[in-house]
Amino acid sequence: MRLQQFIASCGIASRRAAELLIAEQRVTVNGRIAKVGDQIVPDTDQVALDGAIIRRDTHAYILLNKPKGVVTSARDTHGRDTVMDCLAGLATRVVPVGRLDLDTEGALLLTNDGDLAFRLTHPRYEVKKVYLVHVRGVVSAATVRQLQNGVPLEDGMTAVCGVRVLGHDQRSTRLELTLHEGRKREIKRMCDYVGHPVLALRRASFAGIKTGRLKPGEWRHLTQQEVKGLQKLVGISPE
Repeated sequence: MRLQQFIASCGIASRRAAELLIAEQRVTVNGRIAKVGDQIVPDTDQVALDGAIIRRDTHAYILLNKPKGVVTSARDTHGRDTVMDCLAGLATRVVPVGRLDLDTEGALLLTNDGDLAFRLTHPRYEVKKVYLVHVRGVVSAATVRQLQNGVPLEDGMTAVCGVRVLGHDQRSTRLELTLHEGRKREIKRMCDYVGHPVLALRRASFAGIKTGRLKPGEWRHLTQQEVKGLQKLVGISPE
């Protein structure tokens, strides 16, 4: 196995970031300074980062139905609950794949597979996320087309996305938005731009994986089929 792939598989860093660690001469193999492209035998060779031995844990792939009011982070300096507080009974260290805002709920993946996590969040792979959005006001067909074709935000035009009207009453509209970008607060900013502020937001699925019967705050392991599907989606050959 290539050294940078091994480091990524341990959840230390993405493969690209692992290459930088190696290039900075921070990684050793059996006591010697490693080079980018070195090959190792994972169960035999001893790999260290800054002198600390790297050990590969069994990969864990978790789907959490993130509740509102929970921070998407491993820890919070303000003492708020984080998504890690939801993972009772999980002994393996994992990190969130991307982020959901504090007041947004829904599908959140967590893993210690650094390479997969990196690719799932990289714009190159255009991983689809489906959101259910409740907005203020009645959304017109012209506004739907505007959202679909992209709107100008302070950090540039949004990409083409899927928009469906699920229903409305006299004061609000329920939408389904399918995006493959991952900008900060993107949906809220898009809806603000077209004059329909978000009242509630939930991510229904990530890369085709849905929360299903999971209640907010509940989690489960991904199935082997789901993991293979994610790997295929971003061009990773299953081990």
